[in-house]
Formats: sequence, structure tokens, C-alpha cells
Amino acid sequence: MTESALRESNYPQGQPPTLQTTTLLGRNPPNSPRAMGAARQSDTTKSHADAASDKATAAFIRRTLCSHNVLLGNGEKGRNTPRPIEEVLPPLTSSNEVDLQLYAIISVIIKEFVQTWYSKITPDHVFVNEVIQIIAHCTRALEQRLRKVDLEALLLDEIPGLVEDHLSAFRLAQQHSSRPQSLVSDPRIIYHTLHPHPALTPVPTEAVPSSIVEQRENESAWRQLLVQGVLAVLLPTEDLENGCLRALVAEIFAEMILGNGISGKACEGWLLWEGITGIAEVLQDGVKEKDAQSGDTSSPEQSLSRLERFGLLSQPANEPKKSTKPQLTSRHQDSVPMTISTLFWIFIQYTLLVCTAMRTVIMGVATWSSLPPRSVAGASGNNSGSSQSPTIEANHQWRLPQADHPDLRRPLASKQAIVSMKLWSCASQLVELNSRMPWLSSLISMLHWKALFGPGKLGGTEGVLDRYLSHTMQIRVLNPAFVPILLRTIRATLFPNNTLGPPRIPPTVEEAKKIKRRCAATLLALLPSAVAATFFSSDLQVVQLQQLETQLDCLDDAYLNKHLIFQIVELIMVRLVPELGERGVQELIEERLG
Repeated sequence: MTESALRESNYPQGQPPTLQTTTLLGRNPPNSPRAMGAARQSDTTKSHADAASDKATAAFIRRTLCSHNVLLGNGEKGRNTPRPIEEVLPPLTSSNEVDLQLYAIISVIIKEFVQTWYSKITPDHVFVNEVIQIIAHCTRALEQRLRKVDLEALLLDEIPGLVEDHLSAFRLAQQHSSRPQSLVSDPRIIYHTLHPHPALTPVPTEAVPSSIVEQRENESAWRQLLVQGVLAVLLPTEDLENGCLRALVAEIFAEMILGNGISGKACEGWLLWEGITGIAEVLQDGVKEKDAQSGDTSSPEQSLSRLERFGLLSQPANEPKKSTKPQLTSRHQDSVPMTISTLFWIFIQYTLLVCTAMRTVIMGVATWSSLPPRSVAGASGNNSGSSQSPTIEANHQWRLPQADHPDLRRPLASKQAIVSMKLWSCASQLVELNSRMPWLSSLISMLHWKALFGPGKLGGTEGVLDRYLSHTMQIRVLNPAFVPILLRTIRATLFPNNTLGPPRIPPTVEEAKKIKRRCAATLLALLPSAVAATFFSSDLQVVQLQQLETQLDCLDDAYLNKHLIFQIVELIMVRLVPELGERGVQELIEERLG
């Protein structure tokens, strides 16, 4: 029995609580404006949750893809209990939970972008059925290829390596463009010279309007060739021979997903800042839940210390009450004087922290022998960190990074240790650790060398620390049980109530600055006061926010962000479809069609 049902059973005949009962429970009267607003908000949240439930999702898929009874088969019409979705539609993956969420996303796309114009041409659903069969064939092939990809190297080494190169090139371009003696003052030109990409050539400038048109044409050609190359490998031969069907499917994926979704929206700086803000808020909620479970019921707006909140420090009676309104002043303006009680509880806190760390280390060492060895990907070239950009030749013999690159030819036996992957150097580059705290960077480098070549080689490949980090990565990040939850969250965010949300109006310059400042404030709230004051060399929140905003400037230019996003897309494609890095698109099509 659920908690709501348990609450309803406490009242006679399922009657809701009366006004007196509500007042006693400390709730708002039902007719008050606050209660009515809360009720409307709860109804909206409940409707979104109901639309995202498995039962409502299955019903939506049936209405969109199965209402015509073409795919239902014999005996489906007239049944009291409908057949499960997995028995009606072709499987997309090996998991029914993942298929349900994927079919829900496909249903929204087909309803909004295909049926709106296709139903005006003809009432049949042959084309929709063919699209579903093609998508099912491609997703099953991609799942088999995904099993051979070294996801640890992709997420912890290759993608962070691209981010690190982006940060280095951006800061170098800003540094050179700000010099008065520099011949090139446009940071876009400097960045593109350091990291050229064929889809973003030439650099669009207002002074040369033809460069904007030429760059858009090259970007459109890049999208089409990328999708055509993937379809040339994954599509069945009979569907690949159908040029009209192949062109229509390629147009949907190239323009709708890559064009409008990734190139048009995902590269905007304000959208990336909002995404970072959302992730930081989720992390804050996790910290709040841990504090609530440990008995800490404080809110971020409270300026009292933990010792004061628990009544461990007394406050003078004549001392005015501290304001709960957050102010951009020194974090230590209202610091509590160090007393014996304060020192005692700080000692207890750090003792518990050290004990917890020691317990984690001991448990990791004790369970090391039982941890499984790191899995080795079956596809060659999945350990690489190559960020080489593709080239578009004159005859459109376009291909992704070449498979004969030295990094791509690295043998699978030389698996890289997790502590040596580029995630850590990328984090150091992101926070500018070498320039802010060179002593800490040197200390980390020494610990890294000791972990790799010190006694026991704890951080080496298949070492104690390496296996522990890999096992934690497999459980906390790469757990297949998280995939349906992630897909459901993405669908609820992009398509609320299984429909397209209202078009997002791009923010103005001032609104974008507010989004960036909010992102910086959310990230700053994740840091303890002492850590933030030491790292930013200032106790003032204004100074700390300004420095964080300066670090977030690396995502300000959408054109520069496209270099990073496009390289990530290419990297993922060449890992899933290694044939794209070996032969051109025209060669792949001719090989398949004979």
C-alpha cells in the first residue's frame, strides 16, 4: 500500500480532512490563494508525472503507432486486454524498459514531424511502418556495436581530452587577441586556426556576408554526409537501395536532430549554462538529502553555522538577529569566535571524516580480490584519444579520423589506467589549477606518480585503485538500469505531456548574463566557504562570482562551441561505426550496393 493510500484510509469512507483537521496539521486553508496556487502547481506536476508513467506511455504509443491496426497482427482487434508493446512493435534493443521509452520519443517525433504532413498526402501508414522498421534495425545494430565500445575510455579520457583542447585553444585565442601588437584581433579566427573543422569553414564574419552563407552550406553538407555514412553502414541492403526512403530518413535525422537540436540549440552558451545549473542543483539536492538524513535541517538561506543551528553555541541576548537574506559580502563577516566547544566539535567532525576515509580505503583493499577485472572492448581503436578533425575533399570523399592514426592503432592490451586518463587534467585545466595553486598541482602530480610506480602500483592498470574506480564507474554511472530513467527524464524535459513545448525565445544579452551569473552562483554554492576563500584568494562573494563567470566565458560563443560539440559527435560516431574512419561515404555506399 502506498503512502497516499495509507493516508486516505485514515479518514472514514475516504473523506478528505476537514478544515479543522487541516489547520491542526499546519496546512493552509483550502480556499486561501496560497493553497489554490499550490494545488494548481501540484496538478501540473501530477499531470506531467502521469504522462511519463509506463501505463500512460504505452497508451500514447498505441494511439500514435498502432491505431491503424496495420502492425497489430491477427487477433489484436477486439481484445479486452491489449497485447504488450514488445509483442506489437519490433524490438529496438534487448530491454523492454528501454524500448518503451525509445518508442515514446519516436512516437512524439512521428506525430509532430511526420504525420502532420504525411496524413495530408495519403491516409495509409506504410511509410510510418517502414520508418519504424528502419529505426528498429539501426538501433539493434547500434546496441551490438555499443557493447564493443570502451565506455570508460570514451567518457573519462577521450571526451575530456576534447574539452581540455577546447579550453586551451579558447584561452590562447583570447590571450593573443587581447594583445595590442597582434595582427589578428578576432578570437574566432585564432581558435579556428588552432582547431580547424571543415563544417565551420570559413569563419563567418559580418564584414564578409558571403562567408556566413558558405559556412552554413558546409555545415549542412557535413550533417548530410555524417548521416548518410551511418545509414550506409547500418541500413539493410534493400532499404539502402531505396534512394527516396534513404534521402527522407537522412533529411529527418540531419536537419531535425543534428541541425535544429545539436547545431541550433545545444551549442548556445546560455543553454549550456542552464544545463550546468541544473546538474549543480541536482548535486545540491543530494547534499541536502544527506544533511536531512543526518539530522541537519538547515536551508541555504540561513547564515548560522552548524554549531549554532544545533544549539551548541549560545548567542548573546542583546545581539540582533542575523538577516537571512543572502548578501554579496565576506563569507566570514559573521564568523563565530573560536571557543573550546567549537574546537571540540570541529575535532569530532574531522575525526569522523578521517575514519570514514580510512574505512573506505580498507573496504576497497579488502574487496579488491573479489572485484572483476576491467572489461576490454572488442572493437579496435576504442582506447584512442584522437581528436583529429575530418576533412572534406573536393569530391566529397569525406571521412572521420583515420584508423591508421597512431592512437587508433594502440593495442587493446595496453589499457590505460583510470588515474592517467584525461579527466583529471581536464578538471585541472578547467579550474586553472596550475596558475592558481601550482603547489597543489605539483602535489597531485607526485601522488599520481606514486600511485602508478610506487609500492604495489595501486593506481596502475588492474591495480587496487584502478579496479575500485572501474567498479564504481560501472555501478554508479554505466549501470544499464539508469538508461530508462535517463530516457524518461529527457522525454519529459523535451516533450512535456508528449507534445512539443512552446518554442524557446532566445534570451537577450542581459538575460544571458543573468543566466551565467546564476550558473556561477549555483556552482559557488557547492563549495565550502573555506575552500572557496582559499581557491579564489578572496573572502568576498562578489570577487568569487566574477572569477567563476570568467571561467564560464569559454562557453559564451556558439560558433566556438560548435567546434567542441561537432568533434564530440564525430568521436562517438567513429567509435560506434569504425567504418567511417576507414573509408569515405561514397566508398561505403558503392561497397554495399555493388
